[in-house]
Amino acid sequence: MVRLMKEDDLERIMKIEHASFPTPWSPQAFITELTENEYARYFCLEIGEKVIGYMGLWFILEEGHITNVAIAPEFRGQRFGELLMRSVMQRMQVEGMERMTLEVRASNYTAQRLYERLGFVLAGRRKGYYSDNREDALIMWVELDSMGAKG
Repeated sequence: MVRLMKEDDLERIMKIEHASFPTPWSPQAFITELTENEYARYFCLEIGEKVIGYMGLWFILEEGHITNVAIAPEFRGQRFGELLMRSVMQRMQVEGMERMTLEVRASNYTAQRLYERLGFVLAGRRKGYYSDNREDALIMWVELDSMGAKG
């Protein structure tokens, strides 16, 4: 089940965040997003009552900028990331979002393949984008009325 993230989810979210990213967000960054950023939308994916993944985005005008997506390591490779993203994309389309964008590490081929399955296309590159190792980011976009968002 995909649902809105709550502050009560942060302990589990932080475990997934630390297992997923070389420069994880702080708990305060998530709290700020949840309580102060009127453009932020954050979602959790649950199995039973266990949060196994999350996704955040900013909804500004008709566009969504995906800030982060992560699935707990023990649940990766089972298409839960795709389930989470498709659910959020469909929900956001109902709310009036027309397109989404994201940045992905140039070396993250697994994520790139997922995004391509969802209809995202390469739109550019940000040189040295990631602060931890100066790796490039690929910029990808999807129109939410494309087959990728509806599939």
